[in-house]
Amino acid sequence: MAFSALRALQVDAELSPLVRRQFSLAVGENEQDPNILRTEYKATTNRMLRVAVNGFMESLGVVLQVMEELDVDVLAANQGS
Repeated sequence: MAFSALRALQVDAELSPLVRRQFSLAVGENEQDPNILRTEYKATTNRMLRVAVNGFMESLGVVLQVMEELDVDVLAANQGS
């Protein structure tokens, strides 16, 4: 699921050149596949950071709602068949 979220979120670039965002996938404890989406932000001001993170959280909420509605795990299993 983390990879699906990463693909959905990375298409939207940051609007301000004063903000940098970087995504990576990480592996949780006792796991083999990356299942954690890590997002790092750097910004020149606290205000720019707050605005960028608020926008990201809204987008993440939409992605998670869509995943919940479509049940991404089931879709992935069907594609493997």
